[in-house]
Amino acid sequence: MEDQPVLGAVGIGDFDEQVYRFLLRHPDRTVTDLADSLRVSTARIRHTLARLAELGLLRRTRPGRYEPVAPEAALGWLIDRRRLEAEAGLAEVRTTVTDFAQLYQSGRLRADPAGLVEILSGEDAVKRQMTELNRAVTSELLVLDRPPYLGRPDDSVDTNESEIASTRELITRGVDIRVVYCPDSLERPGRFETLLRLAEAGERSKLLPSLPFKLRIVDRRLALIPLVDGVYDNVALIRPSSLLNALIELFDAYWERGQPLTGAPPPVGDRPDEEDLLVLRMLNAGLKDETIARQLGVSARTATRRIAAVVERLGATTRFQAGVEASARGWL
Repeated sequence: MEDQPVLGAVGIGDFDEQVYRFLLRHPDRTVTDLADSLRVSTARIRHTLARLAELGLLRRTRPGRYEPVAPEAALGWLIDRRRLEAEAGLAEVRTTVTDFAQLYQSGRLRADPAGLVEILSGEDAVKRQMTELNRAVTSELLVLDRPPYLGRPDDSVDTNESEIASTRELITRGVDIRVVYCPDSLERPGRFETLLRLAEAGERSKLLPSLPFKLRIVDRRLALIPLVDGVYDNVALIRPSSLLNALIELFDAYWERGQPLTGAPPPVGDRPDEEDLLVLRMLNAGLKDETIARQLGVSARTATRRIAAVVERLGATTRFQAGVEASARGWL
């Protein structure tokens, strides 16, 4: 049965492979022997042998004589080289995806200017788009965070763990995540502690007293924004345009105004217990007693007592003084 060519993937033509196989079986044959056996000219055989030698499959021992190099090494090297070339080519293509996407969008906008904004209606459509954007993000994710939340039960521990795992996966991929939160972001019980864990995972976060709307920007090329306040099942997908540029500038402005959600950890020798530290961080973030109570899972009265105890421990008479003292001690 005639051998089927298999080396085309590493740049070896069918005839070259035929000569190579023949030499593997008969390493002592000369150029003339090869030409006679394969019924071709000696000139063609010489060109083929030179190509195989250049690829590292043969070595020239003397004029007109070649011998095979051990295939494990020679073919292994060719496979590795072709793989690296393919990866480099794919990487080059990947860097041009954004350029091609911009050309595609600009062409669509010239034909249909309404195409710069796509309206997504229904929870399923929004979920699919969110999933696609999370998979597509390569470098930067910018978020203004406030309710509503899509498909997130208010007290779901599993949802928090899933969010933390997703954040870690994005950061592992090299995505820079910046999020601006507001007190409304912390209505769910235990949410503040989750935000601290997200910060530990690598998310950069800040806090502002209020935010005008919810916003998600992916790689500065796409944005998602709800159309109706308080409802997250009808959103606008904004493509590259002046509108997207304005939203990016708006995020940057809010980010500059925000206060960091967390600071450096307190010195080990002068560290409050975890609960007091959590209370101090929430006070520093400007949260009200009712919100702090929800985060701690206690009544508002109990939260007020704990806050008073922390203030007293610091030798302060007001919350502002407590914040100053805590900062001076390196707790915040």
